[in-house]
Amino acid sequence: MKKILVANRGEIALRIMRTARRMGIGTVAVYSEADRRAPHVRFADEAVLLGPAPSAQSYLKGEKIIEIARELGVDGIHPGYGFLSENAGFARMVADAGITFIGPRPHSIDMMGNKLAAKEAAKKFNVPMVPGIEEAITDAGMAKEIGRQVGYPILIKASAGGGGKGMRIVERESELEEQMDRAISEAISAFGDGAVFIEKYVTGPRHVEVQVMGDLHGNIVYLFERECSIQRRHQKVVEEAPSAILTPELRKAMGEAAVRVAQACDYVGAGTVEFLVDEQRNFYFLEMNTRLQVEHPVTEMITGLDLVELQIRVARGERLPFVQDDLSIHGHALELRVYAEDPLNNFLPSVGTLLKYRIPEGEGIRVDGGYEEGMEVPIYYDPMLAKLVVWGANRAEAIQKMKEAIAGYDVEGVATTLPFGQFVLDHPAFVSADFDTHFVQHYFSPEKLIERQQEDAHAAALLALRLHLDHKRRLKAVASVSSNWKQKR
Repeated sequence: MKKILVANRGEIALRIMRTARRMGIGTVAVYSEADRRAPHVRFADEAVLLGPAPSAQSYLKGEKIIEIARELGVDGIHPGYGFLSENAGFARMVADAGITFIGPRPHSIDMMGNKLAAKEAAKKFNVPMVPGIEEAITDAGMAKEIGRQVGYPILIKASAGGGGKGMRIVERESELEEQMDRAISEAISAFGDGAVFIEKYVTGPRHVEVQVMGDLHGNIVYLFERECSIQRRHQKVVEEAPSAILTPELRKAMGEAAVRVAQACDYVGAGTVEFLVDEQRNFYFLEMNTRLQVEHPVTEMITGLDLVELQIRVARGERLPFVQDDLSIHGHALELRVYAEDPLNNFLPSVGTLLKYRIPEGEGIRVDGGYEEGMEVPIYYDPMLAKLVVWGANRAEAIQKMKEAIAGYDVEGVATTLPFGQFVLDHPAFVSADFDTHFVQHYFSPEKLIERQQEDAHAAALLALRLHLDHKRRLKAVASVSSNWKQKR
């Protein structure tokens, strides 16, 4: 494999290209008109314009991407995450074009892309499941019957869903019909498929996922877990590895269950098996993401492995260079997704120009970014500016390192999630690891963030006053002394 095309943009495109360059592999960037001057375009060895800014006219044009790859003699296509990364049809087209798709086989993507099919496959391999019905329904009467069987609260989920779309929590039967209609409508709008299923809603859930890696020779290992319970709108904002609540025994059980899920779909490459963990530390299969995850850097930090390098090596037919017993956890890592979003306005996107953009540096600090000072944050794509990642010898050290890194981040021109990250790190529930996926609902509000910022500003003002008074006292003029000395004229 001598040349790779990265079918993505921003920080993940740049991150993949850096590993490829280190491996001596040439890179091709594709870009939209909005990304003409983006860092990933300048970094690549070759770059080709796809089309206008909207993703449907650029980054989702699979046939055009393959045409470019053929023209430039590309050996492999890496889809990153988002866009075409979990599109089985695109993976098939890549293979049919005689190009290596750096990801799982199309049938694995198909199986795990449908939540009901994924649950059926996992169930056959004795993976724990949340109580519920494992078939798609659209009938409210049947939904009510299921609700009575499993008990409220229940969760309505789109079969083809993801990212929290087509998902509704129902507390009582009287709400079910309305919430089901909303879930079906949202599922049709987002995925073109209104099929939904129902399962018992797990109270006090932790969202814990396990990284797996498989090769073409049937070897599959787990690279431990990531805690992803700090979310807004069912989407992750703060992640860490390892999870603070897992015992070695539970870690092993979840890891082995994740491997069985991967075996169930004949998995190759990097994938993530997601679980819910309840208050009694029972875990249940949620879904499998058949791609590299946004939060993969925390796994890299605690294992010392480059997951993109492993993806490339596996795709070109190499065996995994280790077995499960070779792997161990070293230290603790945290990741904060730095979004151009306003935490004071329900995390709505904040587009504009990055008037100032300075990233923190230092030992144990890693920033995977795709923006520079002076760039516009466009409205067309996910508003993530960067992933701020830190490593410490233990969790407490990692939290302190992240606080220092946030303090060293300087952004002007758009609102960001940096203040929210600081709020999370300071909160006793996070520090004690006593939280679940409802952290934002339970603890966060714009008013609390403003109050915290005002407290910080007041403390800073008092410190500045004290320093000023100390400085003034040290520089106080010496009292005049009488003298008979006279200046000669």
